[in-house]
Amino acid sequence: MQKIALLEYVLFAVYLVLFAWLVTKVGFFIRSGLSSSQLIIFFLLKVLAGIFYGWIGVYYGELAQMVDTWAYHYESLNEYRLLINEPSVFFLNLLGTTYESGYAGFFASQDSWWNDLKGNALLKLLAIFNVFSLGNYYVNVIFYSFLTLFGPIAFYRIMKELYPSRQLAVLLATFLVPSFLYWTSGIHKDGVIFLGLAIVLYHFYFAVQEKKLLWYRPVFILLGLLMILVLRNFLIVVVIPALIAWLISVKFKSYPTRVFVGIYLFFAVLFFSAKYISPSLDFPVAVAAKQQDFLKMIGGSAVEVNVLQPSLWGFVSNAPQAFALSVIRPYPTDVRHLLSLAAALEINLLLLLFFCFLIWRKKVTSFNAFLFFCV
Repeated sequence: MQKIALLEYVLFAVYLVLFAWLVTKVGFFIRSGLSSSQLIIFFLLKVLAGIFYGWIGVYYGELAQMVDTWAYHYESLNEYRLLINEPSVFFLNLLGTTYESGYAGFFASQDSWWNDLKGNALLKLLAIFNVFSLGNYYVNVIFYSFLTLFGPIAFYRIMKELYPSRQLAVLLATFLVPSFLYWTSGIHKDGVIFLGLAIVLYHFYFAVQEKKLLWYRPVFILLGLLMILVLRNFLIVVVIPALIAWLISVKFKSYPTRVFVGIYLFFAVLFFSAKYISPSLDFPVAVAAKQQDFLKMIGGSAVEVNVLQPSLWGFVSNAPQAFALSVIRPYPTDVRHLLSLAAALEINLLLLLFFCFLIWRKKVTSFNAFLFFCV
């Protein structure tokens, strides 16, 4: 056992040095304008955050509902054995389904191929990592950190283009927001989801800026959308209207405010009326069902929420609560453990910075369509 532990430590050290060197050699990273030292620091910060994420899962997991990362790891070991022994089954069983409904239930939270897909896809990725890590969780953190570093680098390159004189602020906001660093560095779905979104934004943004569509940009945009679809399929319902509004704003050189409001109103009407086209497109019922499934989860930081009614008035009346939950909470009174304390401190600091921005902001003469997309 001591020899195995020693081998794992050596393996971790070797891979850490190798990938720290590799981040300084990848062309996409180099063209960000960040120095080799900065790239290494950001990579190592992600590795540290990923290790801390795993540690929380071991010592704090039940209270904070953070056991998923280790569950994925142990299940990926079974997938790794399948990959070694039956590689064809490993790759093909991702596409198969044993449910009587087949591939129905796009928004379902259980007994659905689509619901299982997000976890199964992550397990396949981790199984491939296990080939090189010998099944060590913390070595996999290194691989995951390197892969998901492409996301913030892509986003940084966009924001640096928008704010060339504000590079320090852009750098801090892109890489060093604690919650973003933590949740996108731990072995789970969030880091890969942001990577997919960043791939879409990067190639969409520069295709718009260059006013030409190089052959590889649509390929990467579709790849990014596919990653989002696989890991968080309902986000597609949010991302697609925003991309359409962004494209129309640029294409017709219209005022972004009018275009985005118009497009969002159109899709809002479609959201509530699609059920009259087909009962399977009852989006309000799907969202309400998602809420119910989420409320059934038992966590140490749960807060009381109103039950969402699948109607126009239900969504309107729940909007203030939804805004509070997503933008303002947790309040200091919501603190139950270390993670909720950190979240409360961060959100209040961000709100303070926002109010400072409202008071001391410089006059804005124009508002880029990409920023409307971000909002």
